[in-house]
Amino acid sequence: MEGIPTALLAQGGGWAIVAAAVWMVLTGRLVPRSVMEDARTDRDRWRAAHEVSEEARREADRQMGELLELARTTGQALSSLPPAPPEGVRADADPGAVAGRPSSSG
Repeated sequence: MEGIPTALLAQGGGWAIVAAAVWMVLTGRLVPRSVMEDARTDRDRWRAAHEVSEEARREADRQMGELLELARTTGQALSSLPPAPPEGVRADADPGAVAGRPSSSG
């Protein structure tokens, strides 16, 4: 019984046991069973919540990896496209035509 004066235990008999119990309650070494059961229940509840949270985080990490791969593929596809035509030139217009002038074919 760490922290309890040994002289008190050696001389007091029954009073020493009462004093030891009071000492242990006051220092937090002795708690009622209901308090301990509540603490264990809370511990178990928090542990279960943590496990659910970790599973959700792992799933989010997996999905993030898939989205990152999709983004890389999309980036490669977009970078392989030809550049956009200059402003004012229609995509279906004659490539030799100058913006604002009619084409020679028309």
